[in-house]
Amino acid sequence: MATYLYRLGKFAYRRKGIVLSFWLAALVLAGVAAVTLSGPTKDTFSIPGTPAQEAQELMAERFPGGAADPFSSLSARYLVSAPEGQTLDEPQNQAAMEDMLNAIRGVEQVEDFAKAEPGPDAPGALVNPVAAHDGLVEQLLSQGTPEEQANADAAAVSPLSADRTVGYLDVPVAGDFSDVNEELREALQEPAEAARDAGLNVLVSGSAVEIMEPPGGASELVGMAVAAVVLVITFGSLVAAGMPLFSAIVGVGIGVALITAATGFLELSSMVSTLAIMIGLAVAIDYSLFILSRYRAELSSGIPRDEAAGRAVGTAGSAVVFAGLTVIIALLALRVVNIPFLTDMGRAAALTVSLAVLIAISMLPAVLGLTKSWVFRGRLPFLREVDPEHPTKMTNGRRWANVVTRIPVVTLLGGVALLGVLAIPAANLQLALPTPATEPPGTVARDSYEITAESFGEGRNGQLLVVADAQNVDEDARMDAFGTVVETMYGFGDVENAQIVGVNEAGDTAQILVTPLSGPISEDTMALVQDIRDAEAALAEETGIQFGVTGQTAMELDVSDRLADALIPYLLVVVGLAFILLMLVFRSILVPLTATLGFLLSVAATFGATVAIFQLDWLGIVSNPQPLVSFLPIFLIGVVFGLAMDYQVFLVSRMREAYVHGESAKDAIISGFSHGARVVTAAAVIMMSVFAAFIAEDMAFIKVMGFALAAAILFDAFIVRMVIIPSVMSLLGDKAWWLPRWLDRILPNVDVEGEKLTRQLETPKSDTELAKV
Repeated sequence: MATYLYRLGKFAYRRKGIVLSFWLAALVLAGVAAVTLSGPTKDTFSIPGTPAQEAQELMAERFPGGAADPFSSLSARYLVSAPEGQTLDEPQNQAAMEDMLNAIRGVEQVEDFAKAEPGPDAPGALVNPVAAHDGLVEQLLSQGTPEEQANADAAAVSPLSADRTVGYLDVPVAGDFSDVNEELREALQEPAEAARDAGLNVLVSGSAVEIMEPPGGASELVGMAVAAVVLVITFGSLVAAGMPLFSAIVGVGIGVALITAATGFLELSSMVSTLAIMIGLAVAIDYSLFILSRYRAELSSGIPRDEAAGRAVGTAGSAVVFAGLTVIIALLALRVVNIPFLTDMGRAAALTVSLAVLIAISMLPAVLGLTKSWVFRGRLPFLREVDPEHPTKMTNGRRWANVVTRIPVVTLLGGVALLGVLAIPAANLQLALPTPATEPPGTVARDSYEITAESFGEGRNGQLLVVADAQNVDEDARMDAFGTVVETMYGFGDVENAQIVGVNEAGDTAQILVTPLSGPISEDTMALVQDIRDAEAALAEETGIQFGVTGQTAMELDVSDRLADALIPYLLVVVGLAFILLMLVFRSILVPLTATLGFLLSVAATFGATVAIFQLDWLGIVSNPQPLVSFLPIFLIGVVFGLAMDYQVFLVSRMREAYVHGESAKDAIISGFSHGARVVTAAAVIMMSVFAAFIAEDMAFIKVMGFALAAAILFDAFIVRMVIIPSVMSLLGDKAWWLPRWLDRILPNVDVEGEKLTRQLETPKSDTELAKV
């Protein structure tokens, strides 16, 4: 591989016009595609094949035009509170609510059926909460329901609180999440403003009024600014510092443009491009940094610039290719989890990583050919030039390598102990899907959630919907069968109320609303969902009815089960493929094994630190401690594994190169570490800065992800790769590079360390022959 990349690097340097024209054309075409082909993003959440999703699909099939999927439909909730000392029954409050209702009916985007005149033939029409409650009680009594049960059933679904001081209206809105804009939000807020002027307290929440601004912008700029400072310090040159940034901007620009264009054909979330930018920026800067640093080292030996470019791409570029492959494998393997949201994010990020690799090994040497001798000019006089490639110069990296190889047991135990202590809080890990309960205090969604819980009970925020299918039951026995299901619900301890809230026209499917005593993320509600599902087999045998459970808690449980089931297969795919890849790179079994074990330590410490900060609030810097997002662990494991192997490849490949070229195992560790430590340190600081900048985002998932990725790089690059790995390799000595002969014969020799390339270049050749190398 080194030979082919050498040729590519030398070609790109010499034929810079062709190569740069290609990438410029790619950027322009991607931009044109983004402008002309893009469509709206779809911020929906679904998990195909889960019991909750299947129940939701069954309800949509049997109740066409009825309640829409709460995870993909638009709605607005008006939570109305009477002035202190009053109730909503009082005439002035009734008049204010009726005026607000009329104004809501006048909003163009509100569904037509909600604007209809209330009555038996208009079940979805908007109704004053007081009138809705009284009408519901009256209806139940007219059906022969005992008064006590009628009041209990009405209270479980009534939009009016027991003390009649709080009520709410759920307003269905036409369209999907892509239709939410400032005009719609203002139109839905105006009726509330009039009601407030009349003395009522009104909170408007829901998907139709949420501000879903895509994260990013300022975060990328902050990360790029820090990266620029680190690059200037690393190279001491403004021109050289700008090259990795330029490469990253081009690569991420093409990637984001292609993702934007794909929204015209695929249903992609607005968050998909956020991760692509986050990962793409970090790896693109790092990959260009490694090749540029090697180019500077090759130039110092006095060879021509085009030759230096070829050798830099042939050696450091080989490490870049394999490092990029590990990241791409980890991201694409998210498909194993079978959650569309994660699959899309993984594919988009893999695209930007692929572009980062291609740009680093082709466009960067072309830019070097364009700048020629100017690349390391623009030096800042107050920065001292340090050449870590100098064979005798004592650098901090060489000093640290001497310490590690002299006391490897102490440094190994110290590194493992530190990560072990950091991992302790991970034992308290709690996971949940984002809900209004996890929104920051003081937001409208959080206030609305808390007022609802206080006025109607915790269970009102976490109601479950049982969709009962009686197609296989005789028509005359269906209502009795539905009643049996309802009675069964009352047999579970956490149920406050259960009742039939709708039967379809065919009479073969019923919606049974179950109101738990606990909130949506409570363990008691989780247990209730499982109890209801476990009871299906016995009920199906007794009555012939089959049913499914959906709702926030049911979806939460299904996500947890899906992720738990996918974790082991995902790790086998990612770790297995990466292990094989690392065996190809290092021609060793123990080096990939120690790399993987070190990764587990850094991940455990990352989870511990993340739980301590964002869930347990140990330092008191988080205003809203809460469980972590359910899919964060598996996503974090995949991304961190790929990035961790980056530093393993970049650092240990220099050790392997020194060992192959004749140095002893100990000297190779010192030589490889001293050559690579400065660049790896700069790369790690850059990557941490890019990720840490996203902590300032408002979206909880992005905020936590930014922190977790930054912490993972800190632990993995500086503790695992720079303390634990050289300590272990020092203890192993020559055994670190052991590979069974039979396996050595099977594995192809990809020559990452450039041994074959070195032999070819050292063999005297004519100019014509050398040009063909």
